[in-house]
Amino acid sequence: MDGEYKITIGLEIHAELKTKSKMFCGCKNDPEEDRPNINICPVCMGYPGTLPVINFEAVKKVLTVGVAVGSSLATNFTEFDRKNYFYPDIPKGYQISQYKYPLVSHGTLSGVGLTRIHLEEDTARSSHDTKDVSLVDFNRAGVPLMELVTNAEIHSAEQAMDFAKELQLLLQYLGVSDANMEKGEMRVEVNISISKDDTLGTKVEVKNINSFKAAGKAIEFEFERHKALLEKGESVAQETRGWDENKQITFSQRSKENAKDYRYFPDPDLPKLVISEIPEFSVDSLKKELPELPSQKRERFLKWGVKDADVEFYINSKTFSDFFEKVVASKEKDIIILSSNYIVSDLSGLSKNSNNGGLGNVTPESFVKLISMTSSGILSSRGAKDVLKVLFEVGGDPETIATENGLIQKNDPEEIKNLAKKIIQENPDSVSEYKSGKESLLQFFIGQGMKESKGYINPELLKKEILEVLKN
Repeated sequence: MDGEYKITIGLEIHAELKTKSKMFCGCKNDPEEDRPNINICPVCMGYPGTLPVINFEAVKKVLTVGVAVGSSLATNFTEFDRKNYFYPDIPKGYQISQYKYPLVSHGTLSGVGLTRIHLEEDTARSSHDTKDVSLVDFNRAGVPLMELVTNAEIHSAEQAMDFAKELQLLLQYLGVSDANMEKGEMRVEVNISISKDDTLGTKVEVKNINSFKAAGKAIEFEFERHKALLEKGESVAQETRGWDENKQITFSQRSKENAKDYRYFPDPDLPKLVISEIPEFSVDSLKKELPELPSQKRERFLKWGVKDADVEFYINSKTFSDFFEKVVASKEKDIIILSSNYIVSDLSGLSKNSNNGGLGNVTPESFVKLISMTSSGILSSRGAKDVLKVLFEVGGDPETIATENGLIQKNDPEEIKNLAKKIIQENPDSVSEYKSGKESLLQFFIGQGMKESKGYINPELLKKEILEVLKN
């Protein structure tokens, strides 16, 4: 960000887990419920005398993430702790979390080392109106929440955003979380410090950021704020700040707490866990259940020759990725690349501009035939786009559509030869320039021929005939 100052960033990312019930009670875990205080019970409301029960589905999901990123699992011992603080969205006056003995330690994702991944319960959701009234909806209280903490080894806003995006993809591929940031199912907190050498400066935390773009903006703002303070000879206060999306600035919320402020201690109502005693939680068992990960799919598609940008498109779209794989199964490299070009550039464009989205009425079979007709020269690029549009809207057979609409590419040798002669005869000055060494005019001649034929002449055959005419 600046040649003089170095920024160091650590991320804390929370993700709500997809489970049938909450973390310590049987209440439904339903992020779509919009009626307030429906999915609640005495346990998640913190009534005196109630006892929590561990949701092992949530435990397994966190361990699965750990295996996917090459972490160490707490096979011998792990426990839950009480993190004590008062806030209206914490009904018990403490949050059940993990402190000294998290489920998962270490690991790497997107080139960034991880400190830990632990499991806790989410808080309730507060809302504030213009009449100075605050309301609390406890539907979210007690929902299983995974927290991932990175090492402080990220050094740019771009790297931080890339990491968060890759984590979101991983969680979605594993099926452990929808990680929808707009719905608050994934929240990013950034810890930032700057210094002129390798020592770390004073750390500031910006909490509960709900978009990748906002995370990047918050980092950039804090870098400039820290820099301005230090250059004036002032110090940076260790504190927790929030992000104001409207003003595009951070604002102070409270002084930064330390672990001792939360008075952590093991929850006496919950048993200690020895993961190795649960067969289905063994590393080998969890590995067998892993799907193909985003990094693995990325590597496989790149080996096929797919462009980097196209690979990222597929990684982020299961619909188009699955369609692409069906289309290119056992195909040659040039067919794979041609198919990808039409899917990413044209089919996705039709989908984006359609009310229904998706693949429309295009099937893998009809698309394969379309690509075959294009690669063999039966259809021009322009003709292929026109046929694809009809396929998307109403479906059908590509060859029939092309024939009925006069889109079959012209390959007749005599017709192409006559067209080449006409183009050369009509452009004598350009011919003279070409023969004087301006060989780039060849594309001009081809362009004139394509214009004359309204795009339905085979450009490769036309090029061959033009060169032949020019030579003679």
